[in-house]
Amino acid sequence: MSDPVEKPVEEYNPSQKTQWFKNWKYIIAITIFLIGLIILTLSFYQRTHFNANVTINGIEVGGLTADQTLEKLQSSLLNNHIYIEDQLILAGTETPMNFSEMDLSEIKEMVKDQWTLFPSSEAKAYYLHPSNMDSYRSEDLRNELELALTSLNENLEEPIDAKAHIENGEIMISESMSGEQYDVHGILEEFDKHEYTSEVFLNSLFLHPIKEDSQVVQSQVEKLQELLSHTVEYQLQDQVFSLQAKELIVNASLSEEMDVLIHSDTILEKISEINDSHSTLGKDFSFKTHSGQDISVKGEGYGWALNIERETTAIQEAFQTGEGFVSASNIYGNGWDGEGYGYETTSNYGIGTTYAEVSIAEQRMWIYKEGQLVLTTNVVTGNRSTQQDTLKGVWYILFKRTPYTLTGDDYAIDVDYWAPFTNSGQGFHDASWRSNWSSNAYHNAGSNGCVNVPPDVMKKVYNYLSAYDPVVIY
Repeated sequence: MSDPVEKPVEEYNPSQKTQWFKNWKYIIAITIFLIGLIILTLSFYQRTHFNANVTINGIEVGGLTADQTLEKLQSSLLNNHIYIEDQLILAGTETPMNFSEMDLSEIKEMVKDQWTLFPSSEAKAYYLHPSNMDSYRSEDLRNELELALTSLNENLEEPIDAKAHIENGEIMISESMSGEQYDVHGILEEFDKHEYTSEVFLNSLFLHPIKEDSQVVQSQVEKLQELLSHTVEYQLQDQVFSLQAKELIVNASLSEEMDVLIHSDTILEKISEINDSHSTLGKDFSFKTHSGQDISVKGEGYGWALNIERETTAIQEAFQTGEGFVSASNIYGNGWDGEGYGYETTSNYGIGTTYAEVSIAEQRMWIYKEGQLVLTTNVVTGNRSTQQDTLKGVWYILFKRTPYTLTGDDYAIDVDYWAPFTNSGQGFHDASWRSNWSSNAYHNAGSNGCVNVPPDVMKKVYNYLSAYDPVVIY
């Protein structure tokens, strides 16, 4: 058996270990360099590109640069369909998105905002309005939406607001009722705030009625309470009548502007009552003659009355506006232009203390100024035998002329003084042609209806008489 061959023992060589270590250092360095290069490249990519699940205005822009994104947005179309919830309300006109180079900076900011060191699949949605306004979207489509909603509302039941009103003199509140109509104003406001997306989805907003317990209705109640507590002081001549709304207003409501609207009232009846008891037009005047006798003389040309409809309107307006005082101003009578006379006179039963008095029976006249007799004279009145009597009644001096030509169907006579008191042509004048001035001349030799005054007295009569003075003939 042979002895085993012994392997020679290798001697340790330090240079070999050093070489191995150096090789690994190179490998590690290269690896680190490559990893850094990859990270740097990836970081650059991440900083210039959108992540995978990113949208702008609903358009996918994952993996695109800002420039590429702008191009895609510019080439995208808006179908401009508008929905309320899931119901298509309006199919608008298809238009391109109105983005421009001016919007690129905003897109770059979005790229920075969504940046992650490593690619991310997290979904992110961005919204951007174009710098240049899209006039179709902001104006035309908006107008189309408004018209569409308005048209839809025409066939939908509108809500009924609770309202305070006066019914039979009492404040009542009507019941509110819900409706089906869209709140056009609210939906348009939501549209104005909506993002710039191809389709527009809006919430269903409906008009709601004003409720019975709302502040609006409470304000209406307070306004009507104020109305019912209101009093209008109505002045007629030297008297004042307190007209209370709670007694006169039957039905009333309020406008949207909170203006009072009176629908029915008893104001006209009240003014009629006042007119009946105080007006003088066409009524009998109580009159104390020169001898102290109390007689009754019918008002003819002289007298006044209220235009009841106009006075009622004035008082209604006072209640509506809150005015507290109304003075009677709509007066009419038998004047040539419908004017009334005697409204300003309250003494002596409405005739006053300045007037002319003519007694047909005595064939005499008296003129009073401020209660004092200033002239009396005999006269001749209308011819009774030919039924041309001077008309009895309370008249007034229409006007005065000196000289004047009296004309008729078959005559024209000049007089020095003329003061008519009836629209039919009767008046005071001198009569130089008359020879019969007796107290019974009017039976068969009277005038054509005028009051003949002796020529030597007529000038004084003329001077004492003034236009609109009452003339009492009995």
